[in-house]
Amino acid sequence: MGYRGKVVEKERARELRGEGFTMLEIATQLGVSKSSVHLWTRDIEFAPRERRSTARKRGPHPQHLARLAEIESLDKEGIARLGVLNTQAFLAAGAALYAGEGSKSEGAVDFANSDATMVRFFCAWLRTFFEIDERRMRVIVYLHQGLDLDVAQAFWSNVTGVPVEQFGKSYRAVPVEGIRHNKHVHGCAYVRYSCTRTHRAIMGLVRALLSSKPFPGW
Repeated sequence: MGYRGKVVEKERARELRGEGFTMLEIATQLGVSKSSVHLWTRDIEFAPRERRSTARKRGPHPQHLARLAEIESLDKEGIARLGVLNTQAFLAAGAALYAGEGSKSEGAVDFANSDATMVRFFCAWLRTFFEIDERRMRVIVYLHQGLDLDVAQAFWSNVTGVPVEQFGKSYRAVPVEGIRHNKHVHGCAYVRYSCTRTHRAIMGLVRALLSSKPFPGW
């Protein structure tokens, strides 16, 4: 579900390039090829960074500050445009989230993500719109070897509201050289609720959402 994707590496590469790192330095730090770094950052004007002691005196690179300012501005704009979700909007938002990140296989509701905010949103949505037997809620943690499993399970228990005693056997991934170096500290959580009827009800919402016409003439 995006856990092994390159989105994070791309964003970090662009940030480092904006701070004046060479493509070779970026490729080495992120564990990716130099050609990938070139593809991701070719539109960023390169200004070689000074030595660390001098760079500290100068402060952050202007492009980095501009990026942060734009993100903050657009975050505020997003909040203003969405406002507070009413019940109908919350229902539709959860269906859309499951359409993108949830399992479509019959028999159980499965949702996986490494983003704690998304997992918390999904669990709140599931409990709000469906009658849930909490005893049947399960969580499985996907975590790289070398990271603290107890800490990760406690973290996801707090996020999902599912007791650690109801967690399934965790999957410990062996890091693959050259694929990913910046691992998620808490791994990825797989939330499962085994109920065929609930899964069918969710898929009914998904199909209704995808077949709806958001405006006249669609």
